Amino acid sequence: MTVSRRRLLKAAAAGLAARFATPARAEEKMAKTNLVFILTDNQGAWTLGCYGNPDIRTPHIDALARDGMRFTRAFAVNAVCSPNRATFLTGLIPSQHGVHCYLGAGGAQMGPGAYCTVREFRTLPKLLAEAGYACGLVGKWHLGANLHPQEGFTYWITTPHGHTTSFYDVPIIHEGKVANEPRYTTELWTDHACRFIEANKGRPFFLFLAYNGPYGLGPSLLRPARNRHAAAYATSEMRSFPRLPMHPWLVNNKEYLNNVQAMRRYAAECSGVDDGVGEVVACLKRLGLDGRTLVVYSADQGWGGGQHGLWGMGDHSRPLHAFDDTMHIPLIFRQPGVVPAGRTSDAMVCTYDWMPTLLSLLGLGDKVPAKPPSPGRDFAPVLHGQAIEWEQAVYYEFEDTRAIRTPDWKYIHRHPAGPHELYDLKGDPGELKNLVDNPAHAEARHELKARLDAFFARYGDPQYDLWRGGRSKAGRIIKPRPKAEPHLGADSTSGTL
Repeated sequence: MTVSRRRLLKAAAAGLAARFATPARAEEKMAKTNLVFILTDNQGAWTLGCYGNPDIRTPHIDALARDGMRFTRAFAVNAVCSPNRATFLTGLIPSQHGVHCYLGAGGAQMGPGAYCTVREFRTLPKLLAEAGYACGLVGKWHLGANLHPQEGFTYWITTPHGHTTSFYDVPIIHEGKVANEPRYTTELWTDHACRFIEANKGRPFFLFLAYNGPYGLGPSLLRPARNRHAAAYATSEMRSFPRLPMHPWLVNNKEYLNNVQAMRRYAAECSGVDDGVGEVVACLKRLGLDGRTLVVYSADQGWGGGQHGLWGMGDHSRPLHAFDDTMHIPLIFRQPGVVPAGRTSDAMVCTYDWMPTLLSLLGLGDKVPAKPPSPGRDFAPVLHGQAIEWEQAVYYEFEDTRAIRTPDWKYIHRHPAGPHELYDLKGDPGELKNLVDNPAHAEARHELKARLDAFFARYGDPQYDLWRGGRSKAGRIIKPRPKAEPHLGADSTSGTL
């Protein structure tokens, strides 16, 4: 055999091997699970049909719950947008990532001084981009440097700011430019979500679909909805919204409390988001991606529509409050054939648990960053129908207010001088009677306070721990006061509410 013939045979063999190797690599690439993470803005779990709401129509979100697993005790680590979004993407608490409050207009978000507030960390989109995922952000970002794609995202459409004044004729950032968009933004986000899925159907993708609805704040609440659901709610009495006297702590949103027009408007925006969820799931099914895609539905924080005589979130009262209505968020996982259908879980989970769990579900559990150490825990076994044993407690912080919540108790501590709160959730699930000064519950109070302090002593970074003189990357609602008591150890008491 001549040398040239041997070379030809080698080349042919190499070509044949390459021909059969390419589909294998493509098959391996396609075997990765896609992730669609749907996050709403200001939505308590109580506002959804699958969580028991009889007034607000959410058939597509309810279908997610029927086809997947719904968590009954999922909580936000903070009361406002930006800190929770930072926690979702980093697995860190505000005292670690430094975003303690919502980002105001300008500043980190837009202009010459803009910067991404989580850029120093190994975030979920960065890790997934490195693993070969196409990453798309559609909707609200609210973490800084909004004009251009951040953190591994290549598809990017968002807003210049975090608040919502209207769902029509608002500025939108797309392809590095800001222009007014006349369309209903909820439908705009849904349209771009489906475009992203279609464009990336041949490779693994991560879609962060961050609706800015239902929102539930601002003067637009006093105007009728313009979406297709307005007529359905026009005469509804909205009985699921409590009618209670105004709480003395409420400082904002007083005109919406007990106002049926505001209730109807919020309900219509919830149903608008629900339409979008239905379209995204239909898109996945049409493209044959349904079984290969994990869909997660949650909210950046809870929201109250009259409970305790309050409207909004924890930032709308003084002192800042930490009632369950504004901490409890929806959480639903759906992937046919992988996540058991029609199940619920009572495991207590918090927003800092999302990132390690999602990475685990995507087969990337070994990629969870070791530094800073995340308090997040992997509850992926629950989604595979397995039992897990872990501390049934979640932790919360919002500037001067911290809380520990267990199945039976909630303790709230305000630094440095109170008022503090203690609730027996078994006997008082509505958090109506503050037992913090009741001698009969002194042991429970001190035990919970010790656990709260130990958690933040372990995970808090001194440069971002406000209780130890750290700073916030965002503004602050509660200005620092002279220290009146030590952070660890003895604590003061306050009167009942």
